Amino acid sequence: MFVRVKKIGAYEYLYLVENAREGGRHVQRVIKAPGRGDEVEAAGLIDGLIASAARHSRRSIVLSSFYRGELPELHRLSMGPDLVFGRLWAETGCRDVLKSMLADRHFAFDVERAVYLTVLHRLMISGSDRHASDWLRRVRVPGAEGLDLDHAYKAMAWLGEADAAGRCTAEAVEEALYRHRQPLFGAVSMAFIDTTSLWFEGAGGESLGQYGHSKDDRGHLKQVVLGIVLDDTDRPIASFLMPGNTAEVTWLLPVVRRLRAGFGIREACIVADRGLISADTIAALEAEKIDDILGVRERTSREVRAEVIEDDGLAVPLVIPRQKGETELTIKETTIAGRRYVICRNHEAAKKDAAARAELVAGLERKLAQGDKALVANNGFRRFVKTPTGGGFVIDRAKIEADARFDGLFVLRTNTKITALQVVLRYRNLLAVEDAFKTAKALLATRPTPGSSPGADAGIRGHVFCTFLALVLRKELFDRLAARRSRLEWHRVIDDLADLSEIEVEQDGRRARLRTAPGPAIDPICRAIGTTLPSVFQQVPPTP
Repeated sequence: MFVRVKKIGAYEYLYLVENAREGGRHVQRVIKAPGRGDEVEAAGLIDGLIASAARHSRRSIVLSSFYRGELPELHRLSMGPDLVFGRLWAETGCRDVLKSMLADRHFAFDVERAVYLTVLHRLMISGSDRHASDWLRRVRVPGAEGLDLDHAYKAMAWLGEADAAGRCTAEAVEEALYRHRQPLFGAVSMAFIDTTSLWFEGAGGESLGQYGHSKDDRGHLKQVVLGIVLDDTDRPIASFLMPGNTAEVTWLLPVVRRLRAGFGIREACIVADRGLISADTIAALEAEKIDDILGVRERTSREVRAEVIEDDGLAVPLVIPRQKGETELTIKETTIAGRRYVICRNHEAAKKDAAARAELVAGLERKLAQGDKALVANNGFRRFVKTPTGGGFVIDRAKIEADARFDGLFVLRTNTKITALQVVLRYRNLLAVEDAFKTAKALLATRPTPGSSPGADAGIRGHVFCTFLALVLRKELFDRLAARRSRLEWHRVIDDLADLSEIEVEQDGRRARLRTAPGPAIDPICRAIGTTLPSVFQQVPPTP
């Protein structure tokens, strides 16, 4: 039944109409003609009819009373986070893998729910496990009722605990997740590996926290080294956590061996940045017949400085599209003593390098005009000065000219048979690993890593591993959005999910649960993951 408007002359007339079936066909039958629209509105006939009908609809009564501010909120819980990430948690296999691994363990609480709660908190707000325990009171997470901080600590310690062979639970979870999803995505053909550092405010556990090179300029604090492996679709498949004083070149081969033994990845090409390369590492990879594409430290390698970048071979242009504009490169390759190198120059980066050097030299000239003492404690200037016979500093033009050879340059070494263009394109995929680290460290606020939770090293491993699981869910969500050509910024996703809430109210001794209006990101997200929003109004059964 509905109201139809019909214009006759200068006026609009209202008709109360119903759909009916007559003679095997659908017809619209006029039940009543209230009259001219302006007269009906002035008399309040429609309003009265609506109010009369609403008395027989509890849904309408409760909603209208709530919107008029007549019903206070008894409880409000954010339902958006679990609505979306709860579904992805199940469909990526995280839930089932954890439950299967916990089947023979007899914890007094639901460890899978405690891990899920930590991952969900990492995605939405992050912060400490202590904050997650408090955050739970404002979020609907089915099955997590009654969990507290102690449960979170025990769950993290379980994830990070190691067996007699030194393998921790988190490693087994990663390998099981890979096997769970492999039928959908096939075997990995490319493995992109890189590392970063995380710093501690506290003691840093029993052995993980060590003083070492900090990529966050926190060298005065203890560090851990975090490694992440992505496949050729930028999907996280493994992570590695090592003491902060671990030299990066020492762990690439153990990572490759684990990919072979634990994941069954036999033919993958290893792509790693220049910080992971060493002569011993390359020799070991080649001895095991592993394809690789490795960055080279062109400034410190004598062979690269003296022979590789001086090669006069033909340079091939390559234009790579990006979200805003294009990246223009020129590429050439050379082979020296059986070692294949690919030399690439980024023209935009070259201009930036030249401009930065020109600014540095101009500053150096100003400082020299003030006297030699102006250069004290300024290591940046020392790159381009020399001390001629007779004392004093002067600008070394030869060093400036030599430095210009490296503008926008990066050099790769590979033992693959693919073309030089393919080598460069695959190496540039390492940018996805850098994005993963930015997400882990900025969006998910993994740093500073807490070092005071019970379980020491085990607790730290579990805490960081939850960030890996959060990356898995985040990647899955954005892949599904991209498949539907939906582009949403992360902060919009988080804000709208947090805002989507359920509110419990009471009227005439009966309780109801109301859903708030969804934000603009909710509809494309629900379509992407294949779910629907719950009803705006749900009757709450009376307590027995």
